[in-house]
Amino acid sequence: MCRTWPWALLLAASLAQAASFHVDPVAGSDTTGDGSAAQPWRSLAHVFDAGLIETRDWPSYPYQPGMTLVTVNPGAPVRAGDTIYLRNGYHGDVSIQHAYNSAPITLAAEPGHTPQLRSLLVRSAQHWIIRDLTVSPSFGGNYETMTIVEVDNHAWFGPTWDVALERLEVFSIADASGWGPNEWVNLASSGVGIGGDRVSLSDSRVRNVRFGIALGGDDGVVRGNLVDGFSADGLRGLGDRGVFEYNRVQNNLIDDDFDSNHDDGFQSWSYGAGGVGTGEVVGVVLRGNVFINATDPGNPLRSTMQGIGCFDGFFRDWIVENNVVVTDHWHGISFYGMRDSRIVNNTVIDLASGNPGPPWIMVHDHKDGRPSSNVVVRNNLAADFSLDGDALVIDHNIEFSAAVAASLFVAPPFDLHLRAGAPAIDAGSATLAPARDVEGTPRPQGAGFDIGAYEYRGDLIFADGFEARGAP
Repeated sequence: MCRTWPWALLLAASLAQAASFHVDPVAGSDTTGDGSAAQPWRSLAHVFDAGLIETRDWPSYPYQPGMTLVTVNPGAPVRAGDTIYLRNGYHGDVSIQHAYNSAPITLAAEPGHTPQLRSLLVRSAQHWIIRDLTVSPSFGGNYETMTIVEVDNHAWFGPTWDVALERLEVFSIADASGWGPNEWVNLASSGVGIGGDRVSLSDSRVRNVRFGIALGGDDGVVRGNLVDGFSADGLRGLGDRGVFEYNRVQNNLIDDDFDSNHDDGFQSWSYGAGGVGTGEVVGVVLRGNVFINATDPGNPLRSTMQGIGCFDGFFRDWIVENNVVVTDHWHGISFYGMRDSRIVNNTVIDLASGNPGPPWIMVHDHKDGRPSSNVVVRNNLAADFSLDGDALVIDHNIEFSAAVAASLFVAPPFDLHLRAGAPAIDAGSATLAPARDVEGTPRPQGAGFDIGAYEYRGDLIFADGFEARGAP
């Protein structure tokens, strides 16, 4: 594999150009292949087992804080900054372990190819970018229930951090339309579980799963993903300073009376010395997410999903803004034990009339009786509000009934853009309002900031195509 020196970098001759390598499970060879495009390796497992990646690891086990990483496989062909491309075919269970790179190594689908993985595990590793892969336990003819993609720490071999997952396709089975309650609870695999720190998951699809995306590590980012079809929780955020933004979570299936899990679009809880509810989850951002209980309210398997359910605080320094919750439950956005936080410019609406519901925005005491405090609840549109605590700031919110929803929104409950003339337009406060709405539209568009997740734009057309929105 030839490493050339680009003319533009002649003055920086110490920086070599990154190389590309190839793995082809159909036409490759682990005995005669060299990883080139013409002579690809056959399996990624061989690349790791044969020591073909120059990387780093701890000098001994068990891992102890304060250890210094040492180079392993010096002089191996694959190095920091390189890319390993996977070609069409079945790549099995891919495991990346004991691989702490000094700079990212990328593992990706070769352009024009759709490699299939049964599972993906990243453990005791650093600086990996993994993109454009399709991962499902339905591949390989030996289905079993699992967490399909895991990025995790190991108590003996060491922690994991600095991993980016991009444009993944993750599912239990491709078509779950024939599943009944038993399959959704007992056969569905969970999508993505992240325990390492500074891990991101972006622009990916997670479908037909038990749990969708769980972020347990600190400083993680979950951005621009779709969770579609799940029977437990869509998103979980248990680490500090996690960012969940512009995700879409929809189609929660199977009610609580079939299993013990109370299903949430997003759920968090604290854990301290005394167990659940005795610690804090700090600095989480929930921004621009859309949670829809069911895109087809008539689906006989649909649940009554709790929207954003955070019941075992304390939750401190949270930003909850520009989220849309469409659900058939009382809990639209609920925090039991919240401090020094804000809930601003969200829209919460009932999917269907009657009990349970309508969904509220709630700030309540911790379950142990300690009050919530210093929370701003502003510029929200919701079917109900239930707010109590110390030093709460509550202003510029609109509570609406099902009877007046049609005068607020284009086509409730799914198209929640503001209708021309809606009282929410220009009626919000600029203080702490997000600079953009749930779709990225800059605020304000008119004389003032609008209330709710959507900023009214006069250049858009109603969903039915018949009525233009007025000028801002």
